[in-house]
Amino acid sequence: MQAVRSVPSVVAITIILALTSIVYAQGPQTFKARLSPVPVDATNQAATTGVGAVTAVLTGTKLSISGTFSGLQTPATIAQIHVGPRGIAGPPALDLTVTKATSGMLRGEFTLTSAQVDHLKRGRLYIQVHSEKAPEGNLRGWLLQ
Repeated sequence: MQAVRSVPSVVAITIILALTSIVYAQGPQTFKARLSPVPVDATNQAATTGVGAVTAVLTGTKLSISGTFSGLQTPATIAQIHVGPRGIAGPPALDLTVTKATSGMLRGEFTLTSAQVDHLKRGRLYIQVHSEKAPEGNLRGWLLQ
């Protein structure tokens, strides 16, 4: 009788172990963005210079972002992750830490919602760095695999 009772327990443990290995087998996914000047009009074109590169690593729902930028005309003020299809501006979703200088680093650690993970995987999240003379955005780049 003892052997009969333990069979369901063994089956349950086997299923749990199998599902756990599937979750961990996915591993981290890496996304990259090349930061370039935001499309501008003639009034602020001179203020939107610079370049940058960002790497984002998604592990489960945890997103780690690190990057660098250089060549801004004035110091960076903020950096954010925005939601929007490639080439189309969208609203900010998350704030990054950024060096308040014309060259520097940006970074952030986040737990994403399932919708944010979906946006990331579909190429609908982008990084935007703002500067003193380009408060609407100086550099921008979509996170892509």
